[in-house]
This record gives sequence, C-alpha cells and structure tokens, in this order.
Amino acid sequence: MAALTEDPALGDTTFVVIDFEGTTPAGHPPQPIEVAALALRRRAGQWTRVGEFESLMAPPDFAPLTPFDTQQTGITPAMLEGAPSAAEALAALDALLTDGPYLLVAHHASTEGNMIYHARQSCPTLAATDLLDTIPLAKRTLPGLANYQLDTLLAHYAIARPTDRHRAMADVRVTASLFTRLLTDAPGTLTTLQGLQAAAGRRAKANEPTQNSLF
Repeated sequence: MAALTEDPALGDTTFVVIDFEGTTPAGHPPQPIEVAALALRRRAGQWTRVGEFESLMAPPDFAPLTPFDTQQTGITPAMLEGAPSAAEALAALDALLTDGPYLLVAHHASTEGNMIYHARQSCPTLAATDLLDTIPLAKRTLPGLANYQLDTLLAHYAIARPTDRHRAMADVRVTASLFTRLLTDAPGTLTTLQGLQAAAGRRAKANEPTQNSLF
C-alpha cells in the first residue's frame, strides 16, 4: 500500500504552516499581534521550505497588550510601536499566495482559522484556504498519548522545544517538524491527501455556505 507522502495530490500541494499570537480582550474575539507562516512542498521525496513570512501587528485600542501577554510571548509594547495593523500584515502575507493549491496547517487550527476569518476582507486568498489540524492527525497517528498538546508531541518526537516558544515563527517551525513527522508515520489506512483532509481537515469559514433568510 502506498504511503501518504507518495500521493501525487500531496506533492502538488503547498502546505502553509501558520501561527498567530494574540491578545484576548473581554467581549471581543482574540486579536492578532504576531503572525508567522512557513510554506512546505514535497519534492523528490523530501520536504522543502519554499517560503516564509512573519510580522508583528499593532493591536486595536480595545485589545491592548497585557503584562500576561508579554510574559507568555516575550512581545513587549515597545516591539509593537510602529508595527503594521493586522489588516496590513495579513494583506502582505496574502499577496504571497500566488501559486496554489494551498492548505494551511496549524496546531488547534480553529484558533488560526477564526483569526483569519475575522480579517478575511484583507486576505481573501488566505481566508478561502482550508486547514489541516495537527491535533486530530496526531490522535490518528499516535493513539493513546496522555494528551495532544504541542509540547507533549514535541517531546514524543524529541523535537527540541524552542527557547522562544510562543513566538509565532518558533511555533511554526516546530509545528512544521511535527507535521512532517506525523505524515511519515501516518497509519496505513491513511494514504491520500483526500483521506488526510477527511481525518484532520477543517473547512475555512469563508468557504462555508451562508444561510439565506427565508423572509
């Protein structure tokens, strides 16, 4: 039986591993303060990095950076001075997405998916790109772990935990390493990109049908 990584459809796809850091204002959805993305292609039996992007983002006034945010991420108010808005940063990332098909990859992908959806007018290509979540993929590939937190999975694969964990690019790089390991170790019943999407996919909110009013 062919391995998942040998599926031609997988080889034709660019996987964009993405991560956000954000603030969590009361009464509002999380607001991004940093984004990073790393694009991967499977070429000649090897994973190749074909692009990367990272940017800090100034949060809106209703979602200021808190001391807890700084403690968690290492991002300080001074670092955000002069940073582009989320709309500007995500538009810049979106402009790089010119050679699909793409799939986004994230750990607990609903977080990234929601942030992208809220900024969809600035990043229409990104917002229309479906996601793969490494949590259900890990559960399918590594049943029986105590939990499926990112640090637990990094430890399982002996992937070094970065010193700047919870910075977007650091988390993207280890998530990319985790993702490629999971694809290599995927169970024999998971042999196609279509099957991978069925097992670990999350439809982009912008692609979900809207319910029209009956009145």
